[in-house]
Amino acid sequence: MAVEIRPIQTNDEYRAVERLQRQAWALEDVEIVPHHLLLTVQKNGGLVLGAFESLPEEEGERLVGFVFGFVGLLPGGKVKHCSHMAGVAPACQNRNIGYRLKLAQRQRVLAQGIDLITWTFDPLESRNARLNFHKLGAICNIYLRNLYGDMRDGLNVGLPSDRFQVDWLIASDHVASRLRDGWVGLSLSALQADGVPILNRPLPGGHSAPRLPSGEAGSEQALLRPPETVLPLEGDRLLVQIPAHFQAVKSADLGLARAWREHSRALFEAAFAKGYTVTDLLFEHDRSCYLLQKDWRPR
Repeated sequence: MAVEIRPIQTNDEYRAVERLQRQAWALEDVEIVPHHLLLTVQKNGGLVLGAFESLPEEEGERLVGFVFGFVGLLPGGKVKHCSHMAGVAPACQNRNIGYRLKLAQRQRVLAQGIDLITWTFDPLESRNARLNFHKLGAICNIYLRNLYGDMRDGLNVGLPSDRFQVDWLIASDHVASRLRDGWVGLSLSALQADGVPILNRPLPGGHSAPRLPSGEAGSEQALLRPPETVLPLEGDRLLVQIPAHFQAVKSADLGLARAWREHSRALFEAAFAKGYTVTDLLFEHDRSCYLLQKDWRPR
């Protein structure tokens, strides 16, 4: 079915965004951004876009995704757009709906004269990382420990809410070329062949993760554990491996998920302190690796 991206307009559509928050993140009512706040943000310089899927014949349409953000300020007073939530109905994922929502967000924010969009996400969620870095061209050199404290929703319960804060430099040549051309020829195999090391090759965990949702690669995978030691933070480009399917790790072994959180936290904080920036997430043969570049500057 065709999907149209447009601003949320009616009270019924804002209520549909409330319902979609429950579906996407298994949120409790107290955690849902209410329709009156969404409406107020939209009427005062913010942005709430919806993805509407056409239904057969006379059935109309349904909301299958949304993105919500507002105007913010950097410490020096520069204006940015803070993208707070972006979600797609679970049954409609893997259809590029989230990607299309972000592209529409970029166009409208550029029209406001703003050239920076920021947001946060869990650095161990490789699907989100691939969208943010590989497809959109965002970058990151800020790691936030336990940003939201203890979270109660179904995706985040039981772990510290560590987050990457990403910068999407929407007027930059870097982003424009990524959206236009992608990174043709860039692959995990090619980087390794070029001598770029994986700092933290995981160790075998000894048992299997539960079966993953239909359509995801690696429906049966070994649970890997983080290594006790990592390679030195040296060189212009480095790779950092994370679990390919972190929610499966959480479901199978919460202690192992915590170990990955602590391991990755220490590694990313050290890398960012030494001037590295995350510029991509590469997925190949059921392996997910971040690409970090030293002293990276936007074009």
